Amino acid sequence: MQFKILQGKGLRGDITIPGDKSISHRAVMLASLAEGKSKISGLLEGEDCLATVEVFKKLGVSISKEKEEYTVEGRGLQGLHEPISPLDFGNSGTSVRLCAGLLAAQEFSSTLIGDSSLSSRPMRRIIDPLSLMGADIAGSEDGTLPLKIQPSDSLKPITYSLPVASAQVKSCLMFASLYAQGVTELEEKVITRDHTERMFKQFNIPVEINRLKESNLIKVKNVEYIAPQDINICGDFSSASFFILAGLITPDSEILIRNVGINPSRIGFLHALRHMGANIELQKTGSSVEPTANIIARTSDLKGITLNTNLVANMIDEMPAFFIAASLADGVTKVTDAMELRTKESDRLQAMSEALNSFGVKFRLEKDGILINGLGKEGAFKGAEIDSHGDHRIAMASSIGSLRSDSETIILDCLNVDTSFPNFIEVCKDVGIEIESI
Repeated sequence: MQFKILQGKGLRGDITIPGDKSISHRAVMLASLAEGKSKISGLLEGEDCLATVEVFKKLGVSISKEKEEYTVEGRGLQGLHEPISPLDFGNSGTSVRLCAGLLAAQEFSSTLIGDSSLSSRPMRRIIDPLSLMGADIAGSEDGTLPLKIQPSDSLKPITYSLPVASAQVKSCLMFASLYAQGVTELEEKVITRDHTERMFKQFNIPVEINRLKESNLIKVKNVEYIAPQDINICGDFSSASFFILAGLITPDSEILIRNVGINPSRIGFLHALRHMGANIELQKTGSSVEPTANIIARTSDLKGITLNTNLVANMIDEMPAFFIAASLADGVTKVTDAMELRTKESDRLQAMSEALNSFGVKFRLEKDGILINGLGKEGAFKGAEIDSHGDHRIAMASSIGSLRSDSETIILDCLNVDTSFPNFIEVCKDVGIEIESI
């Protein structure tokens, strides 16, 4: 699948975007481990989250849908069944890593597989700490999928300092900790998104979070029972980021995005854009488990900035969109400490540098970051053919960037956009973007 985009201006729209992908995964997992019926509304029906649903069906969980609401008949912490075939996680790194944590504690064997992209992503970052907890888990010789998990003696708690800033690794160990007899302590030196901590609290699972001088210490104790909950999932901030970007970089534009999750550990992109001079308005709409707001983005004159480490960790999924914003800002933007971008659905540092090169942007790529010489408010990208490398966020960021190109642009290999934003084309058209799927 390819996207064809024409340059644009005067975007207007009042839109909603799909449910948060990170929260959707966690809602299905915890509802499946609860004892009884949970209802989930707003679940993202992208391929990644539907893969999670299918995995838990294979594990014996009854999951049904009526209208826009999913019902999950949770089987309890020890109620999952041995799957009769390998568990296929498709393209979802979040799902496979989090599920590895809870499957490591089961009394049956399981094999975890995924598509070619997921099968190239690093898994030693979860294999090693799970092994320390007593799990019998192994990957390929390269430390990738497939993961093979065998029953082991009961897991034991550990004290572990996360070597990489990864909410997926942290959450994997938090799920495993539900089964470990005692208190597991996890230190994250760079604070990452806290959806798992929030969702644990929503399911009344005790979590202690101690903010240290330069880190977080998270304590999780094993539990015997999880009560079912009804969950309403807010709009996905990462999906909203593309339309925030569109409103900022497109002349004479104003876009309203409703009911977006603004979890403080997720909105580094907003902080970065505001440092750049972006005209972004938040109208707060709720503050329960996950705070929400309507977001209004208006055409802005952006300036280059130096992005600090903490912001990078809080906007890792939004970095492709940020690179586009930086490319159209006045001055130089510097990004460091972004090695994690090389371990996503693609090597996003490399993939985005190729996109910027095709667009005619001057930059210097480094091992853990990039320096971008922005074209300025009057600048325009070259019309080009952009290879997204099958990465949904590269495809969507490049598509929005094409609004500032001097001629028609084609984005290649866009099929994986369905993993996180299945109605991306329709929402683009709702705000006036001329885009076709070809």
